Order: sequence, then C-alpha cells, then structure tokens
Amino acid sequence: MPRLATLRYLVAALCLGALLPATLSDTGIGQVRTTGKLEAAYRATLLGIPIGDIGWTIDLRDSRFSAAATGSTVGLFQIFAHGHGNAEAHGSIAGKEPVASAFKVSFTSGNSTDEIKIAFNGGKAKETLAHPRPPIPGLVPLTDAYRTGVVDPMTALLVHVPGNGNTSVPAACERKIAVFDGHMRYDLRLAFKRMQQVKAATGYRGPAVVCAVYFTPLAGYDPNRAAIKYLQAERGMEIWLAPLTGTRLMVPFRFSVPTPIGVGVLQATRFTFEPQPEHSSAISTN
Repeated sequence: MPRLATLRYLVAALCLGALLPATLSDTGIGQVRTTGKLEAAYRATLLGIPIGDIGWTIDLRDSRFSAAATGSTVGLFQIFAHGHGNAEAHGSIAGKEPVASAFKVSFTSGNSTDEIKIAFNGGKAKETLAHPRPPIPGLVPLTDAYRTGVVDPMTALLVHVPGNGNTSVPAACERKIAVFDGHMRYDLRLAFKRMQQVKAATGYRGPAVVCAVYFTPLAGYDPNRAAIKYLQAERGMEIWLAPLTGTRLMVPFRFSVPTPIGVGVLQATRFTFEPQPEHSSAISTN
C-alpha cells in the first residue's frame, strides 16, 4: 500500500485523469457564457476495497472559474496511512482557453504536512514549496522552459468539446496536455477507447466517453524510480468523461489505473450540475 503522502497523488489522480485544458467558450456573436456549479463526490477503491473519499466542486461565474477538492483516507487504508488533503484553483475563462491564476494543494499524513502553491503570470508558472526537497542525484533538471505553457492539475479538469452538437463524442479524447504539479513536468495524452453508460447514486446518468491515458515524464523526476517506470509503461489507465449539461464542458466521472496488486478506481457517487446560462452580445476578439 502506498503511504498517504500519496494523498497528494489521490487528489492528483483526479487531476491526472482530468488532464485537458481547452476552450471554455466558442467565439462569435451572441456568445453564451454559462454560470453554474458542479457538486461531486468520489470514492477511491483498490481491489474493490474503499481507501479514500474526495469531494469536488467547480464554480463557473461570469468570466471566472474556481475549483476545489478535499480528500481523506477511509476504512482499512487508515491503518497504513491516515491522512487528508485539499486542492484549489482559480482563473479566468474569458478567452478561448482557461487561464490559471493560482493553484494550491496541501496534505497531511500522520504527523507530517506539506503544501504546494503555484502562481501563473504571463504564461509562466512559479511554484512555492513548503518543504523543498533536497538535491536528488540523477533527477532530470526542472528548468524554467518546463514551467512555460503548462497548466496546473486542477485547471486541467475542465474539458471543452468544440462544436454545437453532442459533447459525448470520441473527439473529446483526442488531445495532449502539458502538466506541472509543482514538482514534476509531464505530458498526458488521451486517445478514444469506447462509449460507456454510467449512473451516479445521485445525479448524472447517461453516456460517458472512455479515454486511454498515457503518461510521459519530462522533468523533475527520477528516471530510475520504479513508480515512474511503471506509469510510463502502463497502457491500461482510463479516464471516463461526463458532460456538464447545458455547456460544452466535460469532466471526469471515473479514473482507473492498474497497480501491481490490483486496479485502483476513483468513481463518482454524486454528480450534480446546475447551469444558469447568461447571454452576451459581445463579439469575441479571439
């Protein structure tokens, strides 16, 4: 069992699965901007055994977005690694792509705590670490170039599907995203696998687009670390995307990753979204 310094990765699993920063609004006259709120709850399991719970909200309001997630271990997993954590992000959705302004993740495992903050300015990311890690021999250098043109994991939870028709289409998967989590820079590539019907205990029921997820580390990591090698070689990871009704957005409903001791799954038990469209006659300059 991984320790819950990996609560960072439990929250990040949601982010890892989400991946896709892209357009939040189409250009043109009579543009529709949606104000609404997603309230979702997820249960994490390993070999079918509950190990964690995550609550997640996304607020879309005017030209801004905010997202927040909280997570904690549950059940037998608390014997091995009792802990909890939270993450939040803020930014703008005024243009064709979401622009992150701030990201923060903090987590506690036993008697240890940690916090990562990322500020974005002019397309560049600047991290602040509560506990900077000491130099590690063999670590792939994390240069400023790897902090440019990236998104934080929480902002990447917003997935836009262009066009005017159904959003639950294979095109939702066909993309790649550059992610920086404060320690490591990596690419995540999605590819369409199949369509799937899903049903939350509360809220959404309907189609989800199932995407394969491929992980490529680029900087800030140890190439000899077994976990990195495992994820890089893994071809069984999946993210299931569900729509936010009334918008062009999709977000993760389920994420799964095979592990050496069984499949880990993060799946929504509650998934409710209340849209409130706001019409604008402004002409987009993008």
